[in-house]
Amino acid sequence: MFEQVLFYAFSGLVLFAAVMVITVKNPVHAALCLVLAFFSSSGLWLLLEAEFLAIALVLVYVGAVMVLFLFVVMMLDINIAELREGFASYVPVAVLVAAAMLALLSTIVGHVNFGVDSIQGVVAHASDYSNTKALGMSMYTDFIWPFEIASVILLVAIVAAITLTLRKSRQTKSANPSNQVAVKSSDRVRLVKVPSEPQE
Repeated sequence: MFEQVLFYAFSGLVLFAAVMVITVKNPVHAALCLVLAFFSSSGLWLLLEAEFLAIALVLVYVGAVMVLFLFVVMMLDINIAELREGFASYVPVAVLVAAAMLALLSTIVGHVNFGVDSIQGVVAHASDYSNTKALGMSMYTDFIWPFEIASVILLVAIVAAITLTLRKSRQTKSANPSNQVAVKSSDRVRLVKVPSEPQE
């Protein structure tokens, strides 16, 4: 009974945070709602006895990825008003894509593998069982190609974020290091001889 209450509580938090991510106007508030969604998802993984995934989600995504995302959002200086212009015209396409994704997820996951019944059907392992070892063996044997593809996608995302950060902007005032090194003292300092006043 207590596990069901925790499951529905964490699930409700995940849904609430996900809706807030796409509805709030401030991108920083959206990132904080995404952090709440990550914490709630880690709670669901703890209920499934996947402690390594729960800790990795909090450490990697909340502690590193979200901090990087916040830095990128603040450094890009995005004009939210311009982005929201014509937003309503994309709603039908967004609804179709969301419905297609929901249909695919329901066929892949389903109620058998995701729900209260799945938590109740979890088999308790021995005390020396390591889900980290089992996850590593499965990741680097059965799912090696999806793992490598995801790594390449993350690398491309990092390069794209760095490229967007280093773009020239009128509002960003940055110094050119090559011009600073090439400066000579004669260009910046002018010695002026002032005649001394006669002593009385």
